[in-house]
Amino acid sequence: MKRRTFATAAAGSLAGLAGCLGSLTGGDDALTAETDGYPDEVESKPEDREVDTSDLATVTEGGVDVPLLPVDDAHVWWAYKRARFADARGPDQYENSHIEGAVFSSAAERFRDGDDPTKQWGKGDRIVCYCGCPHHLSSVRASQLINAGFENVYVIDEGFFEWTDRGYPVTGQGGGISEFVVRGAVHAKHAGGNAWVSPVESDQLESTNVADDGSFALHCKFVDVTPDTRLRVDTPAWSTTGSVRELTSGVVRGD
Repeated sequence: MKRRTFATAAAGSLAGLAGCLGSLTGGDDALTAETDGYPDEVESKPEDREVDTSDLATVTEGGVDVPLLPVDDAHVWWAYKRARFADARGPDQYENSHIEGAVFSSAAERFRDGDDPTKQWGKGDRIVCYCGCPHHLSSVRASQLINAGFENVYVIDEGFFEWTDRGYPVTGQGGGISEFVVRGAVHAKHAGGNAWVSPVESDQLESTNVADDGSFALHCKFVDVTPDTRLRVDTPAWSTTGSVRELTSGVVRGD
């Protein structure tokens, strides 16, 4: 994946553009084309091996411990169809690029409908969720699945962009991806809660936990945004909107 960086208005903030592989027709059809979470026949496979899950690191989300699966182990499961894959991001990010065969199953309920593919999967099926931040949204989605009764759920530890950087197969429209950080703060009593950010005029999503001191850093990887694109930030204490330029120029503390 080719990347180039350029400075934004905020000191220390960076944005990058990245082209993604493959091609896929956009629109609603792209969101429903994949249903089983498995790739089609994989031509180039890694050497087969057993994946040891007995000592994986975990992250606590939604009251449950979510196991963090190394990306190379996820690739083995993907290539040999030993796990179903679910993309936890927003629909525009999914349409832009996603792991081949992965279904769209967002961590945000507003982006899911009654046809969410995971509703048709068995509770004992092995599921790997992923996002790009690198694993907060996917941990949220995994915790939702675990709390819904799924027994064998993991997230890709390093995230989607490590998958693409290693040259593992993806598909999508391949638009430019901009990278930047929105930093904010709420009262420390909200520690452990979620902060969310989305472009106002497109269905994309990133999220992070509020730290013990109330601070948070939203690492955004959005499709086709500019410094003037307006974003919405939601926290347990407040919501606000502003341009990328405005929201990366300092610590956001709400209206």
